[in-house]
Amino acid sequence: MSDFRGVRHGSLLDSTVAGDLAISDVARVFGLRTSAIRYYEQIGILPPAMRKNGQRRYNNSALFRLAVVQRARETGFTLEEIRELFFGFPAGTPPPKRWHKLSQRKIAELRERMKRLQLMETLLKRVEDCRCHALEECGEKILRQGRA
Repeated sequence: MSDFRGVRHGSLLDSTVAGDLAISDVARVFGLRTSAIRYYEQIGILPPAMRKNGQRRYNNSALFRLAVVQRARETGFTLEEIRELFFGFPAGTPPPKRWHKLSQRKIAELRERMKRLQLMETLLKRVEDCRCHALEECGEKILRQGRA
């Protein structure tokens, strides 16, 4: 099967210990530090882990939730937006509606960011052609021309 961050897809889920994974195993599956997993618990994105001999142990539900968290992070969602994905909707709201609402907002943010990046590129091309002899001269020309 396909590879997921160096771990064969399904290998942990198919194993007999999939319902009782150490934090290091979970971290390895997702390419995270164990401190990140503990932080996700602390801020409520992950429910508190079961404890066995004082050590955190995770079941498949935690893996499934972390898979959603990771996909959301890969698509640019902040931790606050991920919290909203899980907890910011009325109970029973189906996942497609949750994803759609948050995705539409994120797409609008990305489009705005792309506009800003295009403006930055335009401005960089202008300063790249600078023929001034001193930065003060640049400043004078910038003020006369305006920003755009």
